[in-house]
Amino acid sequence: MTLIKSISGIRGTIGGKVEDNLTPIDAVKFAAAYGTWLKQQRNKDNYRVVVGRDARISGEMIQSLVMNTLVGMGIHVIDLGLSTTPTVEVAVPMEHADGGIILTASHNPKQWNALKLLNAKGEFLNGIEGKKILDIAESSNMTFAEVDDLGKITKNDAYIDLHIDEVLDLPLVNKDAIEAANFKVVVDGVNSTGGIAIPLLLERLGVEPVKLYCNPTGHFPHNPEPLKEHLGDLAKSVVDNHADFGIVVDPDVDRLAFMDEKGEMFGEEYTLVACADYVLSKTPGNTVSNMSSTRALRDVTVKHGGNYEASAVGEVNVVELMKKNNAIIGGEGNGGIIFPESHYGRDALVGVALFLSLLAEKRIRVSELRASYPNYFMSKKKIQLTPDLDVDGILKTMQTNYSHENLTTIDGVKIDFANSWVHLRKSNTEPIIRIYTEAPSQNEADILADRIIGEIKAIANI
Repeated sequence: MTLIKSISGIRGTIGGKVEDNLTPIDAVKFAAAYGTWLKQQRNKDNYRVVVGRDARISGEMIQSLVMNTLVGMGIHVIDLGLSTTPTVEVAVPMEHADGGIILTASHNPKQWNALKLLNAKGEFLNGIEGKKILDIAESSNMTFAEVDDLGKITKNDAYIDLHIDEVLDLPLVNKDAIEAANFKVVVDGVNSTGGIAIPLLLERLGVEPVKLYCNPTGHFPHNPEPLKEHLGDLAKSVVDNHADFGIVVDPDVDRLAFMDEKGEMFGEEYTLVACADYVLSKTPGNTVSNMSSTRALRDVTVKHGGNYEASAVGEVNVVELMKKNNAIIGGEGNGGIIFPESHYGRDALVGVALFLSLLAEKRIRVSELRASYPNYFMSKKKIQLTPDLDVDGILKTMQTNYSHENLTTIDGVKIDFANSWVHLRKSNTEPIIRIYTEAPSQNEADILADRIIGEIKAIANI
């Protein structure tokens, strides 16, 4: 069982002992620390926080604890109930709220949950802000409201529809072309809130949705990370239904992957590539993704005359570099689309609408679209952390061993070779070391990953 406290928030497995897992006491303490930090930002009479959750089993319990902790601090809560991460991000500025909290552990299995924290812009907190909240939680220096000053909870279940309205109003979403294309699309909502939001969006665009695992029970029918090895049922459904393609999202709907009409993965890494290709063809500009994302985005950006930059892993880092470089689209290779015209957050709904617009205008099959992009293959592997594993020492040794290569060390160690690269770093969300490699063939990517893992094990004597 696990509890991970980081500048990104607090994430852990439900049950067990306090401070070792995500227990009710941990949820209350961290929510109170966030409320305390919020009040420190500015002195005012009323504070408002938007709260929403994905459909995982523990969500209702954790949301109730978090909301009532904020009420106890005199903070008013707008309760979105079942929602998506990007929907909460959109709702915060629309509600003129002081912040937001999303109860979700993203792609982690059902025993996990987490508190994701937003600022008044509906964007994730930066490292300094996250560290301050951790410090407050550890100090227990938190003051609660007196009885006449308690906050109130107001329910609002309209925001998924409002979020869809916002997506449909984006100038680059070609609603007429999409409707004329008469698409049929299978949606795997992994029995979470994507099963609510994505079919509603498709229906509004004139697309026929075929629902697969779209009942938001929180009982995930497969591993919720949208990878090929978890999506056999989606592949079968796309082929059996003669669908144009398939869509799969993670439980909180900020990651997006597609499957072509043959039941083959479009490639999670290529979600951003395709959406960027469409956006850049209409409004040339710059792009940003993280260091663990495919080189194909760089290639597509250069083709359109733009400039590509890579950030440290993490949405807040991508957003920071996007703002600095005036990027018109960016995101992460895990299927996260960030389109500033909408908001600075990964948003599968925006991604679906842009992808459909591209496909409708090009009038080609998804398999043909994929074949039009540079062909890179990625291997994503991990090493489980143990208390005696010196991650910093491992990374330092690898940096020394490859000092003759093109290195980037802003986030772990990335080694760029002529035709391939490897990125190794300690995860912010799981107790693992991540090893990502990319090469011109899957075999080359796997061999490179296995070689690097062998070197790490030799350094660590494991």
